[in-house]
Amino acid sequence: MLKKVMENIWSGRTDHLENRTSFRYHQIVELEQMEALKSEEESCVIIGFASEEGVRRNKGQLGAANAPDALRSELAKLPWKLADDKHLADIGTIECAGNDLETAQQQLGEAVNTVLSKKMFPIILGGGHETAYGHYLGVRNHIGEEAKLGIINIDAHFDLRPYDEQPSSGTMFRQILEQDKNSSYFVLGIQRYGNTQELFDKADELNVTYIYEEDMHDGQSTSVNKAIEEFIQKHDCIMLTLCTDVLNAAFAPGVSAPSPFGLNPMVVRSIIKTVTSHKKTLSFDISEVNPILDENNRTVKLGAYLTNEAITSFLGGRKNDTIT
Repeated sequence: MLKKVMENIWSGRTDHLENRTSFRYHQIVELEQMEALKSEEESCVIIGFASEEGVRRNKGQLGAANAPDALRSELAKLPWKLADDKHLADIGTIECAGNDLETAQQQLGEAVNTVLSKKMFPIILGGGHETAYGHYLGVRNHIGEEAKLGIINIDAHFDLRPYDEQPSSGTMFRQILEQDKNSSYFVLGIQRYGNTQELFDKADELNVTYIYEEDMHDGQSTSVNKAIEEFIQKHDCIMLTLCTDVLNAAFAPGVSAPSPFGLNPMVVRSIIKTVTSHKKTLSFDISEVNPILDENNRTVKLGAYLTNEAITSFLGGRKNDTIT
Protein backbone atom coordinates (compact mmCIF):
# COMPACT_ATOMS: atom_id res chain seq x y z
CA MET A 1 0.00 0.00 0.00
CA LEU A 2 1.34 3.43 -0.99
CA LYS A 3 0.95 5.81 1.93
CA LYS A 4 1.29 9.58 1.63
CA VAL A 5 4.12 11.22 3.53
CA MET A 6 3.25 13.47 6.46
CA GLU A 7 4.16 17.05 5.58
CA ASN A 8 6.03 17.59 8.84
CA ILE A 9 8.62 15.00 7.79
CA TRP A 10 9.85 17.50 5.19
CA SER A 11 10.82 20.38 7.46
CA GLY A 12 13.92 22.29 8.42
CA ARG A 13 15.62 25.65 8.66
CA THR A 14 14.33 28.37 6.32
CA ASP A 15 16.85 31.09 5.46
CA HIS A 16 14.69 32.85 2.88
CA LEU A 17 11.15 32.44 1.58
CA GLU A 18 11.77 33.64 -1.99
CA ASN A 19 15.46 33.48 -2.85
CA ARG A 20 15.89 29.99 -4.33
CA THR A 21 19.66 30.07 -3.81
CA SER A 22 18.90 29.92 -0.07
CA PHE A 23 16.47 27.01 -0.35
CA ARG A 24 16.82 23.60 1.25
CA TYR A 25 15.23 20.32 0.18
CA HIS A 26 12.11 20.86 2.29
CA GLN A 27 11.36 24.06 0.37
CA ILE A 28 11.43 22.53 -3.10
CA VAL A 29 10.09 18.97 -2.67
CA GLU A 30 6.57 18.44 -4.00
CA LEU A 31 4.36 15.88 -2.27
CA GLU A 32 2.44 14.17 -5.05
CA GLN A 33 0.13 11.23 -5.58
CA MET A 34 1.54 8.71 -8.04
CA GLU A 35 -1.40 8.98 -10.41
CA ALA A 36 -1.03 12.78 -10.45
CA LEU A 37 2.63 12.81 -11.51
CA LYS A 38 3.20 14.80 -14.66
CA SER A 39 5.76 13.63 -17.21
CA GLU A 40 8.66 15.95 -16.44
CA GLU A 41 12.26 15.48 -17.48
CA GLU A 42 15.03 16.59 -15.13
CA SER A 43 13.08 15.34 -12.12
CA CYS A 44 13.72 12.82 -9.36
CA VAL A 45 10.88 11.07 -7.55
CA ILE A 46 11.29 9.67 -4.06
CA ILE A 47 9.56 6.39 -3.22
CA GLY A 48 9.77 4.97 0.30
CA PHE A 49 9.75 1.22 0.92
CA ALA A 50 9.00 0.50 4.58
CA SER A 51 9.81 -3.19 4.73
CA GLU A 52 12.02 -5.37 6.89
CA GLU A 53 10.21 -8.65 6.26
CA GLY A 54 13.13 -9.75 4.08
CA VAL A 55 15.56 -8.98 6.90
CA ARG A 56 13.39 -10.93 9.34
CA ARG A 57 13.37 -13.94 7.00
CA ASN A 58 17.15 -13.63 6.68
CA LYS A 59 17.45 -13.62 10.49
CA GLY A 60 18.89 -10.10 10.58
CA GLN A 61 18.41 -7.26 13.05
CA LEU A 62 15.11 -5.44 12.58
CA GLY A 63 14.57 -1.69 12.32
CA ALA A 64 15.18 -0.83 8.65
CA ALA A 65 11.44 -0.29 8.04
CA ASN A 66 11.84 3.00 9.92
CA ALA A 67 14.46 4.30 7.49
CA PRO A 68 12.40 6.02 4.73
CA ASP A 69 11.03 8.81 6.92
CA ALA A 70 14.29 9.08 8.87
CA LEU A 71 16.20 9.60 5.61
CA ARG A 72 13.62 12.12 4.41
CA SER A 73 14.00 14.12 7.62
CA GLU A 74 17.75 14.45 7.08
CA LEU A 75 17.45 15.13 3.36
CA ALA A 76 14.99 17.91 4.18
CA LYS A 77 17.72 19.91 5.92
CA LEU A 78 20.25 19.83 3.07
CA PRO A 79 20.73 22.83 0.76
CA TRP A 80 19.18 22.49 -2.71
CA LYS A 81 21.95 23.38 -5.16
CA LEU A 82 20.26 22.72 -8.50
CA ALA A 83 18.81 25.02 -11.15
CA ASP A 84 15.19 26.17 -11.31
CA ASP A 85 14.31 23.63 -14.02
CA LYS A 86 15.27 20.66 -11.78
CA HIS A 87 12.53 19.14 -9.66
CA LEU A 88 12.01 16.71 -6.79
CA ALA A 89 8.75 14.96 -5.92
CA ASP A 90 7.82 12.50 -3.19
CA ILE A 91 4.96 10.08 -3.89
CA GLY A 92 4.96 8.41 -0.48
CA THR A 93 5.92 5.07 1.04
CA ILE A 94 4.93 1.52 0.20
CA GLU A 95 4.37 -0.37 3.44
CA CYS A 96 4.74 -4.13 3.65
CA ALA A 97 1.46 -5.44 5.07
CA GLY A 98 2.18 -8.16 7.62
CA ASN A 99 4.52 -10.75 6.13
CA ASP A 100 3.43 -10.23 2.51
CA LEU A 101 6.79 -9.16 1.13
CA GLU A 102 6.07 -10.35 -2.39
CA THR A 103 3.03 -8.09 -2.81
CA ALA A 104 4.96 -5.11 -1.46
CA GLN A 105 7.79 -5.77 -3.94
CA GLN A 106 5.28 -5.94 -6.79
CA GLN A 107 3.82 -2.61 -5.67
CA LEU A 108 7.27 -1.06 -5.56
CA GLY A 109 7.93 -2.37 -9.05
CA GLU A 110 4.74 -0.75 -10.32
CA ALA A 111 5.69 2.58 -8.76
CA VAL A 112 9.21 2.46 -10.21
CA ASN A 113 7.83 1.61 -13.67
CA THR A 114 5.36 4.49 -13.47
CA VAL A 115 8.08 6.98 -12.59
CA LEU A 116 10.39 5.73 -15.36
CA SER A 117 7.57 5.86 -17.90
CA LYS A 118 7.26 9.57 -17.15
CA LYS A 119 10.99 10.07 -17.86
CA MET A 120 11.83 10.73 -14.22
CA PHE A 121 14.47 9.15 -11.99
CA PRO A 122 13.23 6.92 -9.13
CA ILE A 123 15.04 7.41 -5.81
CA ILE A 124 13.98 4.55 -3.53
CA LEU A 125 14.45 4.80 0.23
CA GLY A 126 14.40 1.31 1.81
CA GLY A 127 13.81 -0.68 3.93
CA GLY A 128 15.75 -3.89 4.04
CA HIS A 129 17.74 -4.83 0.96
CA GLU A 130 14.73 -6.79 -0.29
CA THR A 131 13.98 -3.31 -1.65
CA ALA A 132 16.32 -4.12 -4.55
CA TYR A 133 14.05 -6.85 -5.94
CA GLY A 134 11.04 -4.54 -6.17
CA HIS A 135 13.34 -1.92 -7.69
CA TYR A 136 14.48 -4.47 -10.28
CA LEU A 137 10.90 -5.50 -11.16
CA GLY A 138 10.06 -1.92 -12.07
CA VAL A 139 13.19 -1.36 -14.13
CA ARG A 140 12.82 -4.62 -16.04
CA ASN A 141 9.17 -3.96 -16.78
CA HIS A 142 10.06 -0.52 -18.11
CA ILE A 143 12.95 -1.53 -20.40
CA GLY A 144 11.41 -4.78 -21.69
CA GLU A 145 12.59 -8.39 -21.56
CA GLU A 146 15.28 -8.16 -24.24
CA ALA A 147 17.26 -5.14 -23.01
CA LYS A 148 20.56 -5.95 -21.29
CA LEU A 149 20.26 -4.80 -17.68
CA GLY A 150 23.33 -4.24 -15.55
CA ILE A 151 22.76 -4.26 -11.78
CA ILE A 152 25.45 -2.48 -9.77
CA ASN A 153 25.34 -3.20 -6.06
CA ILE A 154 27.56 -1.45 -3.49
CA ASP A 155 27.52 -4.11 -0.78
CA ALA A 156 29.61 -6.19 1.60
CA HIS A 157 27.53 -9.28 0.73
CA PHE A 158 26.54 -11.12 -2.43
CA ASP A 159 22.91 -11.76 -1.39
CA LEU A 160 22.87 -14.96 -3.43
CA ARG A 161 21.34 -17.30 -0.85
CA PRO A 162 18.87 -20.03 -1.88
CA TYR A 163 15.21 -19.01 -2.08
CA ASP A 164 13.65 -22.50 -2.23
CA GLU A 165 11.67 -21.93 0.96
CA GLN A 166 11.07 -18.18 0.61
CA PRO A 167 12.78 -15.02 -0.69
CA SER A 168 14.51 -12.74 1.79
CA SER A 169 16.91 -9.81 1.94
CA GLY A 170 19.69 -12.29 1.15
CA THR A 171 18.28 -13.90 -2.01
CA MET A 172 17.34 -11.10 -4.43
CA PHE A 173 20.21 -11.23 -6.85
CA ARG A 174 20.13 -15.01 -7.16
CA GLN A 175 16.41 -14.73 -7.94
CA ILE A 176 17.15 -12.19 -10.66
CA LEU A 177 20.08 -14.00 -12.25
CA GLU A 178 18.32 -17.38 -12.31
CA GLN A 179 15.10 -15.94 -13.72
CA ASP A 180 16.40 -13.31 -16.12
CA LYS A 181 18.92 -14.26 -18.80
CA ASN A 182 19.45 -10.63 -19.84
CA SER A 183 20.58 -9.32 -16.45
CA SER A 184 24.15 -9.17 -15.11
CA TYR A 185 25.39 -8.38 -11.63
CA PHE A 186 28.39 -6.40 -10.36
CA VAL A 187 29.11 -6.05 -6.60
CA LEU A 188 31.54 -3.50 -5.19
CA GLY A 189 32.80 -3.87 -1.62
CA ILE A 190 32.61 -7.62 -1.05
CA GLN A 191 33.91 -8.72 2.33
CA ARG A 192 36.23 -11.71 2.02
CA TYR A 193 35.11 -12.99 5.42
CA GLY A 194 31.55 -11.71 5.22
CA ASN A 195 30.47 -14.39 2.74
CA THR A 196 30.81 -18.18 2.92
CA GLN A 197 32.78 -20.10 0.32
CA GLU A 198 29.46 -21.49 -0.93
CA LEU A 199 28.38 -17.94 -1.81
CA PHE A 200 31.67 -17.25 -3.61
CA ASP A 201 31.17 -20.47 -5.56
CA LYS A 202 27.61 -19.47 -6.45
CA ALA A 203 28.83 -16.03 -7.55
CA ASP A 204 31.34 -17.66 -9.89
CA GLU A 205 28.69 -20.06 -11.20
CA LEU A 206 26.37 -17.13 -12.00
CA ASN A 207 29.18 -15.09 -13.61
CA VAL A 208 28.99 -12.33 -11.02
CA THR A 209 31.58 -9.56 -11.30
CA TYR A 210 32.87 -8.37 -7.94
CA ILE A 211 35.60 -6.33 -6.29
CA TYR A 212 36.81 -7.00 -2.76
CA GLU A 213 36.53 -4.26 -0.15
CA GLU A 214 40.30 -4.47 0.37
CA ASP A 215 40.86 -3.49 -3.28
CA MET A 216 38.78 -0.32 -3.09
CA HIS A 217 40.68 2.01 -0.80
CA ASP A 218 42.90 5.07 -1.33
CA GLY A 219 44.89 4.99 -4.54
CA GLN A 220 42.74 2.29 -6.15
CA SER A 221 39.97 4.45 -7.62
CA THR A 222 41.33 4.38 -11.17
CA SER A 223 41.09 0.61 -11.48
CA VAL A 224 37.67 0.56 -9.79
CA ASN A 225 36.29 3.25 -12.11
CA LYS A 226 37.68 1.41 -15.12
CA ALA A 227 35.88 -1.77 -14.05
CA ILE A 228 32.63 0.16 -13.54
CA GLU A 229 32.89 1.77 -16.97
CA GLU A 230 33.60 -1.58 -18.66
CA PHE A 231 30.55 -3.11 -16.98
CA ILE A 232 28.30 -0.22 -17.95
CA GLN A 233 29.39 -0.36 -21.58
CA LYS A 234 28.26 -3.99 -21.87
CA HIS A 235 24.66 -3.12 -20.97
CA ASP A 236 21.76 -1.09 -22.31
CA CYS A 237 20.56 0.13 -18.89
CA ILE A 238 21.91 0.27 -15.34
CA MET A 239 20.23 0.27 -11.93
CA LEU A 240 22.21 1.15 -8.82
CA THR A 241 21.56 -0.20 -5.34
CA LEU A 242 23.40 0.65 -2.11
CA CYS A 243 23.36 -1.58 0.95
CA THR A 244 24.72 0.63 3.72
CA ASP A 245 26.31 -2.28 5.57
CA VAL A 246 29.13 -1.88 3.00
CA LEU A 247 30.30 1.15 5.00
CA ASN A 248 32.84 0.91 7.79
CA ALA A 249 30.95 0.56 11.08
CA ALA A 250 32.91 3.49 12.51
CA PHE A 251 30.98 5.72 10.08
CA ALA A 252 27.75 3.73 9.85
CA PRO A 253 26.91 1.86 13.07
CA GLY A 254 23.16 1.93 12.35
CA VAL A 255 22.88 -0.90 9.85
CA SER A 256 21.51 -4.42 10.10
CA ALA A 257 24.94 -6.07 9.66
CA PRO A 258 27.82 -3.69 10.59
CA SER A 259 31.18 -4.20 8.81
CA PRO A 260 34.34 -3.41 10.80
CA PHE A 261 36.39 -3.56 7.58
CA GLY A 262 33.84 -1.67 5.48
CA LEU A 263 34.40 1.10 2.98
CA ASN A 264 35.15 4.73 3.73
CA PRO A 265 32.13 6.95 2.87
CA MET A 266 34.23 8.92 0.38
CA VAL A 267 34.76 5.75 -1.66
CA VAL A 268 31.03 5.02 -1.71
CA ARG A 269 30.29 8.63 -2.56
CA SER A 270 32.66 8.46 -5.53
CA ILE A 271 31.04 5.27 -6.86
CA ILE A 272 27.54 6.75 -6.59
CA LYS A 273 28.63 9.88 -8.47
CA THR A 274 30.38 7.83 -11.16
CA VAL A 275 27.43 5.51 -11.80
CA THR A 276 24.57 8.01 -11.54
CA SER A 277 26.31 10.52 -13.78
CA HIS A 278 26.08 8.00 -16.64
CA LYS A 279 23.07 8.32 -18.93
CA LYS A 280 22.50 4.57 -18.97
CA THR A 281 21.71 4.66 -15.24
CA LEU A 282 17.98 4.85 -14.61
CA SER A 283 17.48 4.64 -10.85
CA PHE A 284 18.94 4.36 -7.35
CA ASP A 285 17.98 2.77 -4.05
CA ILE A 286 19.49 2.92 -0.58
CA SER A 287 18.78 0.07 1.84
CA GLU A 288 19.57 -1.38 5.28
CA VAL A 289 19.81 1.92 7.18
CA ASN A 290 18.58 0.98 10.65
CA PRO A 291 17.64 4.01 12.78
CA ILE A 292 16.97 1.82 15.83
CA LEU A 293 20.63 0.73 15.91
CA ASP A 294 22.06 4.14 15.02
CA GLU A 295 24.25 6.34 17.22
CA ASN A 296 23.41 10.06 17.30
CA ASN A 297 21.69 9.73 13.89
CA ARG A 298 25.10 9.33 12.21
CA THR A 299 24.11 6.59 9.77
CA VAL A 300 20.82 8.20 8.80
CA LYS A 301 22.58 11.50 8.12
CA LEU A 302 25.28 9.77 6.07
CA GLY A 303 22.59 7.91 4.13
CA ALA A 304 20.87 11.21 3.34
CA TYR A 305 24.12 12.74 2.12
CA LEU A 306 24.78 9.74 -0.14
CA THR A 307 21.24 9.95 -1.49
CA ASN A 308 21.83 13.63 -2.18
CA GLU A 309 24.85 12.65 -4.28
CA ALA A 310 22.66 10.43 -6.45
CA ILE A 311 19.98 13.12 -6.88
CA THR A 312 22.56 15.77 -7.69
CA SER A 313 24.25 13.57 -10.28
CA PHE A 314 20.97 12.55 -11.94
CA LEU A 315 19.91 16.18 -12.25
CA GLY A 316 23.20 18.04 -12.35
CA GLY A 317 25.10 16.64 -15.29
CA ARG A 318 25.15 13.39 -17.21
CA LYS A 319 27.52 11.85 -19.72
CA ASN A 320 27.35 9.45 -22.65
CA ASP A 321 24.32 8.36 -24.62
CA THR A 322 21.89 5.76 -23.35
CA ILE A 323 20.93 2.79 -25.53
CA THR A 324 17.23 2.14 -24.98
